[in-house]
Amino acid sequence: MATPAPDATVGTAPLVRLEGVRKVYPMGDVEVQALRGVDLEIHEGEFVAIMGSSGSGKSTLMHILGCLDRPTAGRFYLRGRDVSGLDADELAQIRNETLGFVFQSFNLLPRTSALENVELPLLYAGVGGRERRARSSEALLRVGLGSRMHHHPNQLSGGQQQRVAIARALVGRPRVILADEPTGNLDSGSSVEIMALFQALGATGITLVLVTHEPDIAQFAGRVIVMRDGRVKEDRRQTPRPAVPEAHPAGETAP
Repeated sequence: MATPAPDATVGTAPLVRLEGVRKVYPMGDVEVQALRGVDLEIHEGEFVAIMGSSGSGKSTLMHILGCLDRPTAGRFYLRGRDVSGLDADELAQIRNETLGFVFQSFNLLPRTSALENVELPLLYAGVGGRERRARSSEALLRVGLGSRMHHHPNQLSGGQQQRVAIARALVGRPRVILADEPTGNLDSGSSVEIMALFQALGATGITLVLVTHEPDIAQFAGRVIVMRDGRVKEDRRQTPRPAVPEAHPAGETAP
């Protein structure tokens, strides 16, 4: 079992705490143990990278943290509340109030502007049109896309599309952003720009949990958790590598 990394926030209550979390999936006559007793704490403002090979349990762990699935056994506390046994509606409410999600494939509606894509979570939440537009515009400004609010995804680079997806995650004002391979479809330059954005968001107190298979991307986080065979194999803190985007010629905007 991995020894937890020394915690600079000892004495403060963790934002996330897992105690002996197990996840078992029945596959016919066989049970697949995706998580085998995970103990984990994540404090507010941390930037955590979760790594591991296929089948290591990292995606299952992300689903548990994102309240997209429930543990088979063990306890999961989020902001001090035991959410292990909540029903689907209660988990959906927690996702809406506390969590933001960013995915590898962006998941943008192709015939909808960047602003309208960012508005969608607020539309589903019943937020009025004026507030919806104001908050969505603010989120796009925050990710550096103020001049491209009315562009459609096919008018944006891959890096810009991922920025729209991050703005959509931010618009609900989450405490935690969960990012699943967010640089998987990007070139190296755009990847660094996304990591710079994540580091800037982390500096504002947002907690970031990133799943990646790329060691170069994990270097930008302040903590790395390595999963293997459903267990935490390694948990270490590190000095994050500063993400410094490439300079762009005058008049050009970063992707």
